[in-house]
Amino acid sequence: MVAQIDPFHAIAISREAHRLEAEGRSILHMEFGQPSTGAPAAAIAEAHRVLESDPMGYWESPALKERIALHYRERHGVAVDAEQILLTCGASPGLVLALTSLFTPGDRVVIARPGYVAYRNTLKTLYLEPVEVACGPAERYQISAAAVAAIDPPPQGLILASPANPTGTIIPPEELARIADICAARGIRIISDEIYHGLSYGAPAHSMLEYAPDAVVVNSFSKYFSMAGWRLGWVLFPHDLVEAARARMGNLFLMPPSLAQHAGLKAFDCHEELDGHVTTYRRNRELLLAALPTLGLQEIAPPDGAFYIYADVGHLTHDSLSFCQRLLRDTGVATAPGIDFDPQDGQRHIRFSFAIATTQVEDAIARMIPWFKAQRQRAAD
Repeated sequence: MVAQIDPFHAIAISREAHRLEAEGRSILHMEFGQPSTGAPAAAIAEAHRVLESDPMGYWESPALKERIALHYRERHGVAVDAEQILLTCGASPGLVLALTSLFTPGDRVVIARPGYVAYRNTLKTLYLEPVEVACGPAERYQISAAAVAAIDPPPQGLILASPANPTGTIIPPEELARIADICAARGIRIISDEIYHGLSYGAPAHSMLEYAPDAVVVNSFSKYFSMAGWRLGWVLFPHDLVEAARARMGNLFLMPPSLAQHAGLKAFDCHEELDGHVTTYRRNRELLLAALPTLGLQEIAPPDGAFYIYADVGHLTHDSLSFCQRLLRDTGVATAPGIDFDPQDGQRHIRFSFAIATTQVEDAIARMIPWFKAQRQRAAD
């Protein structure tokens, strides 16, 4: 039997947004977690050089793997062997690689609700059972050690993300340590999605490897490195899983693009430019947080990192998809419906991405203020 999965509704919103844009409408793209900036200048320059000098082919960059290993040693104090790192075509195939290397059909894997839509649907596609744990304001919309300890019988796996999508919440280091201890005691394998590392507005996020050396870590160049379209990521496996993972990678995905690997190596030395993007996101976050009360949005997840605000619009709608569609048609502001991230309570939430230019955030706020006022008046009638 073919696995049945739900669509990714934000993709349909984006498709409609681009159609309207092609018709001449002014559209502000806040529907995807996609930086509006391009790759760092040095990475682009390297790509030009390589295009003119290298025929390219199937290739895995030893230098890039060494650079990623150095990153873990410098940033997290974790000793990593470059051979533990498999380069992938972004985090999405990295997740598939991790899941197929760790679990067999029928295994149960815990995810937070709300959480990234592809966790649930990728698990279903691979005939794994998603075990969704409701995480609300009391848990700061994040998985807790207590929640993992309470699941009976113990699941085979846990996917966690810190910072998280759609909420941007970060798990404190002491809670990560408790989760690691619970998982070790109960035989639960951990996949840590660290794709938003580098994007935090207070204390930096910690890698799960600091507390669970046998965790599988997924990461990507799409977010902090501003290279979403280059399709480059990596998965870090414990030594005992490397060969099995490499066999799957070779058969399912071959290699990531050679050009992206050359550019990615240069991007690792562009922190001044990339941290400038984070400064922009920080300003965008401040603008949106200041504007939310004017929009009548009082209940949000605390955006510690990433570039999202997950807002409760339950006083205005119980159909977040149609709400986002109307917002797009009426104002040109594209957002993501909460139903993507939470199949039970997501009908009363929407997600704003603020990974766009500050002037665009200001424009979006100006467009949305009268529209949300009209929605409140309609709801009151």
